[in-house]
Formats: sequence, C-alpha cells, structure tokens
Amino acid sequence: MFRSVGAIVLLIGSVTAPTPSPSAAGKPTCDYYVSPSGGDRGDGSDKRPWKSIEQARDALRADKRPQKCDIVVNVKAGDYVVGKTIEFTEADSGENGHTITYRSADGPGKARLLGAQPLTGWQKYKDNIYKTKIDRNFYTLFEDGKRATTARHPNRTSDDLWSPYLFSILGEPEKEAVRQWLYFKPEDVPQEWDADFDQNAQIVVWSGGSWSWFTDTVPLGGADFRKNFFTLNHWARYSFVNSRSGSRYFLQNTLRFLDQPGEYYFDFAKGEVYYWPRGSIDKVMAPTVKTILQIAGSTPEQRVQDLAFDGLALQYSDFVDWYRAGWISEGDSGYVHEYPVYDRQIEMPRNRFGMITVTNSRDIDLTGLRLSDSGFMGVYLLFANERVRVSDSLLENIGADGIKVEGGYPGEGDISGHHTITNNYIHHVGELVPGDAAGIELLSTGNNEISHINVRHSARYGISLEVRPEVKDEDNYARNNRFSYIRIDEAGLDSGDMGAFYTYGVSNTEPHEIDNHVSQMVIGDVINDPAGAMPDSGTRGVHMDAGGCGFSFANIEVGEVSDDKYQSYQCNEVTNANWADGFDASKMEYDKIGVTGAFPYPLPEAKVKQ
Repeated sequence: MFRSVGAIVLLIGSVTAPTPSPSAAGKPTCDYYVSPSGGDRGDGSDKRPWKSIEQARDALRADKRPQKCDIVVNVKAGDYVVGKTIEFTEADSGENGHTITYRSADGPGKARLLGAQPLTGWQKYKDNIYKTKIDRNFYTLFEDGKRATTARHPNRTSDDLWSPYLFSILGEPEKEAVRQWLYFKPEDVPQEWDADFDQNAQIVVWSGGSWSWFTDTVPLGGADFRKNFFTLNHWARYSFVNSRSGSRYFLQNTLRFLDQPGEYYFDFAKGEVYYWPRGSIDKVMAPTVKTILQIAGSTPEQRVQDLAFDGLALQYSDFVDWYRAGWISEGDSGYVHEYPVYDRQIEMPRNRFGMITVTNSRDIDLTGLRLSDSGFMGVYLLFANERVRVSDSLLENIGADGIKVEGGYPGEGDISGHHTITNNYIHHVGELVPGDAAGIELLSTGNNEISHINVRHSARYGISLEVRPEVKDEDNYARNNRFSYIRIDEAGLDSGDMGAFYTYGVSNTEPHEIDNHVSQMVIGDVINDPAGAMPDSGTRGVHMDAGGCGFSFANIEVGEVSDDKYQSYQCNEVTNANWADGFDASKMEYDKIGVTGAFPYPLPEAKVKQ
C-alpha cells in the first residue's frame, strides 16, 4: 500500500490513509489502489483495493481532511466497464498545492475503461446475418475492437474510406435552395425500395452541392417516389444543389442494405439489431455512454483543478441520432451574443461532448492515454479551461476530431488558453463525421503550444485554427499559438477547399501583427480519394482561409497536392518553405518532427503507398 516501509495505517471511514512518502519530485506521495478484483468494502489499500475509479473518487471526496500529499490512485490492469459517465467536479480537485492522479499502475494502456458492453442473445436471422433484441439505442457499433459500418448504399470502397457517393439533383427549379428535401435520380433509388424508408433510415450528406465542407447525418422523414425526393427530419447545414453541383450523399440504416460482413442495421422502433459479423458474433460491443470521463467544475469561478489521468486506455463511446455542424444562421442559438454569427461556428449544445470532456478547469493533465473507437470527439476542451496538458497519447479511430479546444464566443471573455498539446499520435479521425474533421482543432483559443504531433488519415484537416472573419482583432483570442515539429499525412481524403494545415478568420484587419507561429512541419501528399468524385476545389498543404493572417511559417515542406501547396493572402511571413524558390532541406529537423522517442506506445503502421 505504501511507497515507504513502516507506514502507519489510519482507518477513517472507508479510506485507509497511508503515511506520505517522498516521490521522485521530492513531494510527499500517498498511494491508493483500484483493481477489477476489488470489492464494495475495499478501503483502497493494496490488499483491499477499490473496485472502480468511481469508488475511489467517492471515497477520496468523502475524506475531507486537508490534503498533505500528492495522491496517486493506482488503477491495476484489467477491463472496467463504464455504464455511466465518470464525473469529476471541483470536489475532486487536488488541494493545498497537491495533485490527485489516476494512473494505470501496470503500464500505459493496461487499465482499460470500456464505454460499451457485449451484445448477447443473438439468433440467426438468415444466411450470415444475426439478430438480437436490445433495451437501449446506440449509434455506432464495434466488433472485436473494430468499428462496424451502418448498412449503407452504395457500399463503401473500404473500411478506410467513405466513398462512393450518390449525387442529389434539382428536381424542381424553385427547390434549389431547400435544405429539407433532397431530390434523387430514379436510377439511384429504385421504386421497389419505397417500403424500406421507414423511421429508421438515415442520410449522410455533404450538403452544399459542390461545397464539400461539412457532413450532415439526418434521419429520413419519408420518401416520395412520384417526385423522387426524400424528406429529412432536420434541416441540413446547406442546401443540396448549387450552380455547380448536387450534393454527395449515401443512404444508411435500412435492412435491405445489409449485404456484407461488418455491417449492421438498427430497427429503433422494434429495439432490434441485425449484424453480419466479420468473425465472431460473440465479440460485438455496443456503446453505453457518449462520454467516459467528464471533468467539469460547476462554473468558471468554481473550477476543477490539479487533477491528472495517466496511462489509462479508454475504448468505445457513442455517437448521436442526428448531427449537423453548428446552427444554420447567426442568432439561431436563441441567445444574445457580441458576434451572433459565431452560432454557425460552434457546436450546438447537444453535440458538445467527447470521450473525455473537460470544462471549467485549471491545471488538468491527460498523459500517456490511449483513446480508441470514439463515437464523436476524442478529447474535448469546452469553454473555460486553463493550462490543460494533453501529452504522450495515442488517439485512433475517432468519430470526429481527435482533440478539440473550443473557447467561448468572441468578445465575451478570453476563457480558454495556455494549453500544451505535445507528443501525440492521432490517426483515423472523422470516421463518423468526415466533414470538418481534424486531428487537432482549435477555436477561439490562444497561447497554446502544439508540438511533436503526428496526424494521419483524415477526411479533411490535419490541424486547424479558427475564429470568424467578422471578428475584430481586439475580440480575437486565437493569438500567440505555436505549432512545431508537426507531421501530417493522408489528409483531405474526402473533402475539398481545404489545407492539411488550415486557418479560418484569424487576424482579419491590418496591420496583421505576426503572433501565431508554425515551424518544422512536414505535410505528406494531400490527394482526394478518386472514388469520392470530389466536385469542390482542390487540396492544399497550407490554406489560410478568410483572413488567415498574422502567421509566421519557417521550415515547411509539403508533398503533392491537387491545388496549391500554400494558399494565402500576402499577410504572413514565410521562411524556407518548399513552395517557394530557394528551399533548403538541410534546415529541416526531420529527426525531431512528429512524436519523440519517449512516446509510450508502438507507432501505428501506415499503409505502404503503391
């Protein structure tokens, strides 16, 4: 139970209090234990461990004597099923200059928090398809650590890609601007499918016609096969046709479409799930929660602080029944804001969550984590957060953004910043929300250090920093960010009008003071999947969009692109970049770019380019 010998045991309630022992940093440290074999009557000792992180949290919260040591909760190797979000508040903060750390005691990734449970009771439906009853709804599914595909038409090219697509058409001239009726070609959706489009069917669409900017996932309200259009239950982000193109889309969650291994269909009305397994039907996992760890103070004045999570693995979380990025028009949030147009930039409240969600916090450390198979964001820092560190972590197979930092509305207080995001490997992001997906997305936040990052395989961005072009300089908080030793590969796979490194509406008025800095960045090829039939403008290495000023770039290398390696107004400083004459590769510190040798996990293998 102790790091020192001869400690005195004090029993106070259900907590056994160890005598503090010195840590390597010189601070006194007290150790407690959690184990899958722990019990309800555990006291947190090595011999009588707690059975869950929740039990440890509650015991420490109830033990209110002044904290005199750094508390370490050693979570032993094994699986911990999370049936309800584990919440930490200001009552769980470290006190008196000390921290509380929940760590994987047996090494990185050995203690696993699983936000899913096995589905059981399967019976053969027909051929290779099984069926079971379920008592809850969920919106993504996994088999043996791999995400299943909602049965769709047309079938996807591969597990790694989203294509191919169908294209909407202009069915009636006066319907060009509509966002709730999508007209289809008769040959794409045969008449005999009419009965299949019930309350379970959905559409996934890059709304906006030729604008491949955002994806909407929307339940269908009905299908009219006389005029060949679908009615959507919610408006999409943009209209479905513009002067250049219809919108790319596919249909999903209809039993008719379940025609290959790894696909499932959920009949929400009857509470039945159908699945064609890739391997064993006994290894199918269904999510139980959208968020596994929630770290949230009550208000910006009452913050959770001095709390750390080290080496834990978090696997599986849920998505939502319908998704749209932001509100459609300014002011749609229903609240009065200095810049109501920011309603279009920020996630709606229903979508403000991640596998780890942090808000109203200060001095939180998320280190050595392994996050996989999320339904939505991986790590989501929402609104008032200061000095959060995300480091030495592996994020893989993420539903939307890997790490998202979302500050508050411009002009209403600089409430998010001074974060450190370093030595992280993030791959396969945007699996359920390819539109606007990024390995790391920063909005309305400044004074952040982003370094030693690998981002690989994204439908859209690798890294983005965004505000709005309408925001005045004095109300823009996206300042003094530093990006260094960055490697981005396989970005822009399924979108256009983008850059692997992207900014939007940053520094919108002259004189464009240089206060954001990017150095030592390598971007590999940024080429669309050809089967995606991209109607939008091409791919770029660096895209400084709608303002995108006040940056310095030094020692940047970009691979092949379908448009420009660098697109920007003449308002940034560029030194030694390979889109300009005189590029000197000897100034690139290739050996330092990406994660360092201290990264605690084996590096994922990238596909070999043929």
